[in-house]
Amino acid sequence: MTHTAKRLLMVSPMVMAFALGLFLYQGIGQDPNNTESSLIGQTLPEFSGQTLDSPSRNVSQADMLGQPALVNVWATWCPTCRAEHEFLNTIAQQDNVRIFGVNYHDQKDAAQQWLQDLGNPYVFSVFDPNGALGIELGVVGAPETYLIDAQGVVLDKLTGELNERTWPQLRSQYLSLLEAKN
Repeated sequence: MTHTAKRLLMVSPMVMAFALGLFLYQGIGQDPNNTESSLIGQTLPEFSGQTLDSPSRNVSQADMLGQPALVNVWATWCPTCRAEHEFLNTIAQQDNVRIFGVNYHDQKDAAQQWLQDLGNPYVFSVFDPNGALGIELGVVGAPETYLIDAQGVVLDKLTGELNERTWPQLRSQYLSLLEAKN
């Protein structure tokens, strides 16, 4: 092996380590729960689907309009969804927050049992077994929560668990929307 080849082999790992370090440095200080959404500022996509609580009932985007609300994407296979579920029940009851669910890539029986066992914070939950609505929303994983205004315009998105730490930002926006409506 030539001297130049040996030198390239020694320099190459250092260059790769530097590039990786630079890439990781760019993410420092960024909130992983605040991911950009192409829907911010746009109306929720049109859809039609069955609800979990009444499979003969079809709902659409129009059924979510009229008041500010949260749209929460969840699934029974998602441990973080389970962790946030009690908090969703709490804010739905105590703060009178309107929450619509999107049951994402799930089994209907399991989802219905989940709501029966853990409580149902949702006005209704759209059954999205193939993830078609999730794709329209730009879901990258469950749970995700979207804040919409009374016209269905997406104002904010939270990727990850909605809890005591992450709720204050969405809550202040939600309350401002309610005050503006009244």
